[in-house]
Amino acid sequence: MPLPPRSTVLHAVSLPSRSLHSRGVLCTVVATLLAIGISGALALWGERSQGATTPPPDTSSATSSATSSATSSAADPDPAPAAGPQSVYEKFPEPPATYDRAYARQRAADIANLGALLFKDKTLSASGQQSCATCHSPEHHYGPPNDLSVQLGGPDMKHSGVRAVPSLMYLQTVPNFDEHFVDSEEEGDNTTDAGPTGGLTWDGRVDHAGAQARIPLLDPQEMANSDIASIVENVRKSANADKIRALFGGHVFDTDEKAFHAITQALEYYQNDAKLFFPFSSKYDAAVRGLTKLNDQELRGAKLFEAADKGNCASCHRFAVPGQLPIFNDFGLIGLGLPRNPAIAANKNPAYFDEGLCGPLRKDLTDHPEYCGLFRSPTLRNVGTRKVFFHNGVFHDLRQVVEWYVTRDTNPEKWYPRNADGSIAKFNDLSAASMHENVNMDPPFGGKPGDKPTLTPAEIDDVVAFLNTLTDGYYDSGKPPAP
Repeated sequence: MPLPPRSTVLHAVSLPSRSLHSRGVLCTVVATLLAIGISGALALWGERSQGATTPPPDTSSATSSATSSATSSAADPDPAPAAGPQSVYEKFPEPPATYDRAYARQRAADIANLGALLFKDKTLSASGQQSCATCHSPEHHYGPPNDLSVQLGGPDMKHSGVRAVPSLMYLQTVPNFDEHFVDSEEEGDNTTDAGPTGGLTWDGRVDHAGAQARIPLLDPQEMANSDIASIVENVRKSANADKIRALFGGHVFDTDEKAFHAITQALEYYQNDAKLFFPFSSKYDAAVRGLTKLNDQELRGAKLFEAADKGNCASCHRFAVPGQLPIFNDFGLIGLGLPRNPAIAANKNPAYFDEGLCGPLRKDLTDHPEYCGLFRSPTLRNVGTRKVFFHNGVFHDLRQVVEWYVTRDTNPEKWYPRNADGSIAKFNDLSAASMHENVNMDPPFGGKPGDKPTLTPAEIDDVVAFLNTLTDGYYDSGKPPAP
């Protein structure tokens, strides 16, 4: 319904001229004070809610300014507005919705640089003593910095984890988890079902580095934050807060989910830095590029590594197809039947079993007993520098690992305890004997007690020598080879 037309009749109001002038000044003062008070309160609320570094307005000077402004406004009907404090939204504008490739590349690099800072930021943990780099040490190829089977964490840094820390390197080609992964070297062949394959973490339960970062941040035995709100609050108060605003805009801390997404995105971008996380700079890589040669022992080890009737390591830790540098991984989940590790505190409970793909940490496949005991195979790059091996960290020496592979079934007494009746408690880290069917029996496994292992002690040394050629840092892969 349209409004009725405003009346043009001027109603007579009898007021002395001096009284009219005084009331006009008074109204101007009141209106100005209200305007400054409201805008100042809004700015202060915005800064406090966002944790901005811009200082709150000085209310005393604002009052004085208001009085002065009111007085001058009586003489000047249209005074210039006074410059107020810059709000967090003005200081940190939102990133553009569209941009060119050059901007996209620079923005990605800037987000990765932010991720590098957050990766080492101990305020991301409840204890304030643990960062991502504490367990995934850059100096140790983003793996554990020591030989502990599992690392310590929690709010007091005294809680023991349940799994060994994996390396974060060479994860860029890991496929998303699939229960029925089709993989064949024959083009167009879709008939080969490799079974459960892919995903990050030992049980493949997440597919992206940003989602993976969420796990330790909220695990009570690791970084031990109670919820994402506590993480965001700590970051909001940290030196990195304005760096996040500069890249994601002043509204990034408006909600916890929005801020947490920015944090995990930055961590993911950092882990996509090829120079740090997949440099392909080992002696093996240099040899492939013709910059050096493997020695005789290393060459023998490479042949034993690949031979199906010897090490057969390449059946899971595969060489690449021609024209590619290998990751030495097929990304599959496999049951190895490892010995139980008494060094893990959780294993003191005889009813506790970490059975990987079927739980207890992964929750969506607990009704698949055929998956129990399956864990994702890791890359073998930089394996020569690790001090802890497999998901339960039961071994601490690379040669011991290779020896276990070739003698698990021929000499089980070396690795497993005995039952009360004197029999060997083989595969004692599985909760039921029926799950023993899930354990891989392909070579070099599958022998019988007393059989000859597929590798001799000297051949084990050769394989270890080859594995040591996979350590990054042998040469600068960023430089082109000399002509």
